[in-house]
Amino acid sequence: QVQLVESGGGLVQAGGSLRLSCTASGRSLSSYAMGWFRQAPGKEREFVSAISRTGTYYPASVKGRFTISRDNSKNTLYLQMNSLKPEDTAVYYCAAVLSLRIGVAANDYDYWGQGTQVTVSS
Repeated sequence: QVQLVESGGGLVQAGGSLRLSCTASGRSLSSYAMGWFRQAPGKEREFVSAISRTGTYYPASVKGRFTISRDNSKNTLYLQMNSLKPEDTAVYYCAAVLSLRIGVAANDYDYWGQGTQVTVSS
């Protein structure tokens, strides 16, 4: 069993930056593919980024602005978010699955955190 806890969300002005963290307990994450998703009110959960042993992947909406990384020694996943826009406002979730492949769909992942709110003001 893997427990995930996100932190680092908050309120930031457009153009600003935030770094989200996702700390895992219960298992080492070194063999897990990890992802970030977000969900805005009234919208479906949206893929933001993913990382595995094979690499990283970003959708066009965040590519060049967001960077996913991991520190296996700390069992922690990060999401550096730069040049934030009001449309980035959402609850951000980290997710994990025991796999070498990157998943881009929510149902690719087995474990989820509780989410952290990111609000970008215009």
